[in-house]
This record gives sequence, C-alpha cells and structure tokens, in this order.
Amino acid sequence: MIKAAVVGYGNIGKSVLQALAAAPDFELVGVVRRSGNADGAPELSGVQVVDDIQKLSVKPDVAILCTPTRKVPEYAEQYLAMGIHTVDSYDIHTGIWDLKQKLDPIAKQNGTVSIISAGWDPGSDSMVRALMEACAPKGITYTDFGPGMSMGHTVAVKAIEGVKKALSMTIPLGTGIHRRMVYIELENGYAYEDVAARIKADDYFAHDETHVIAVDDVDALLDMGHGVHMERKGVSGTTQNQRLEFNMSINNPALTAQILVGVARASMKQQPGCYTMVEIAPIDLLYGDKEALIRKLV
Repeated sequence: MIKAAVVGYGNIGKSVLQALAAAPDFELVGVVRRSGNADGAPELSGVQVVDDIQKLSVKPDVAILCTPTRKVPEYAEQYLAMGIHTVDSYDIHTGIWDLKQKLDPIAKQNGTVSIISAGWDPGSDSMVRALMEACAPKGITYTDFGPGMSMGHTVAVKAIEGVKKALSMTIPLGTGIHRRMVYIELENGYAYEDVAARIKADDYFAHDETHVIAVDDVDALLDMGHGVHMERKGVSGTTQNQRLEFNMSINNPALTAQILVGVARASMKQQPGCYTMVEIAPIDLLYGDKEALIRKLV
C-alpha cells in the first residue's frame, strides 16, 4: 500500500480524499491543513489532521500537494528534503521548467521523486498535445479551455487584497485565445476600481482579456464544470492536412484529483528526480498488473 498525505484541503484536497478512498493501492495517513483539525469537515472523522506533516503518526511515502500554486515550490522543497515524494498541479505554464530545474537536484540528493504540474492542463492535456505532435510533427495545436471555472485563477483572485470571495471563468474565443470573466465580492472599505486594477495586473490575468465584475453573492454563480477542446492540423511525413481533435467536459477538482492520485502512484515507479507528465509512461499512472494492462489497452 502506498502511504499518502493530502496537503491542503480546499476543493482539490476534498476530491483527492475521495479519489484515494476509491484507489485499492493507497492508504491515507493524514491531512495537513492550516487549522490543524477537522473542524467544518465531518468527512475527516477518523482521519489524522495536523498543521505540520512531521506531526503525522505515519510518515507518508508521497505528499499530494493541494495548496495554492504559488505555495507549491515551498512545500515541495521541504518535503523532498524530508524523504517524501511530492506531486502537485502547479499551473503557471511559464514557470514549469524553472520549477523542474529547482526541484530536480533536491529530489536526487534525497532519493525522492517530484512530479509537477500534474493536473489536467498542464498535465494530462500536455500528454495529449505531445501525442498529437508525434502524430503530426509539423503543424499547429490550439488548446481552448472552457467555458468553465478555473480553480488556479480563482485562487489567485482570492489572494488579492480587497477580495472577499471570487470566481474566475474562462471563456474560449478560439485558436487558443481566452477571455477571463472574474466575479468578486469586495471586502468592506475597498474601492472596486483599485481591486479590479490589481486583478488585471496579476500574472494570471495580465496576458488575457479580463473583465472584473462586482456581485452581491459569488456562491450563487459557482459551477465547477470545465472543459477543453484541442485541435492540431499538421503534416505526417510529407502528407498534408492531418487533423486531430480531443474534447472533454469535466468536473474540474474531481479530474485534477484523479490525475494527482495517478501520478502519486507513478512517483513510486520513477528514479529520483523531478518530472513533468510528458516524461512519465502512461501505464505508470494505472493500478493493476502490467501484463493485464497491456493486454487490455494495447
């Protein structure tokens, strides 16, 4: 059994708990959250809840990081140095290579494995893009998200001064271009114009068309559905007009959590170091006998 700890207990953390319960090869050894207790979470009854991973009675083999993206590097460095594998859904695309370069020597020095950016995008979508490019090496791939709630963008908005509650929706405009619709409840004493300007200046939003809308009740708007459409038109060998498509409509935290559990399983099969999902064999994500899986899938 793979001993796993869940670090962070927001929407993804709750879904990871469910995915672990459904996985026959995992044992949940505890949850790490800021409060250090199970208050407000009856489903954690019987689960050890702590505010520091070192307080767990059983040392985990792998820590599944469900923290805000910007906290991932800090936690990953700490846990890898403690001899614990880490997996995360770090989603700042432009920072992935730098994070890999930062964590790789730490993991190798401590005999641990880190699999980063292992959500659905970046993550499983990255694997699909790689497969599409292998099928048609010359060409263009467009990735269109949504319409749906972006958890990473929503968390980023919530961290901005003056925001009480937030929802960031991603609206696809086609050819990989997106509009961000950001709905916020303001904290008392803050001016809408100032808060909206801070949101639009954030790295998560600075490169997209972003609209910030103040509302009375963000909760009334929440829907965790999301989706993606990927299309590649390219060339196989010298043959033109190869067209490949991939579509899915999903519950965002549930899919992210399922992938995180899969890569947590895969982390036990890798040599020490830091990896992205395009570097992992897909079969390593799956539970079961290797021969049976190959007979079933190939």
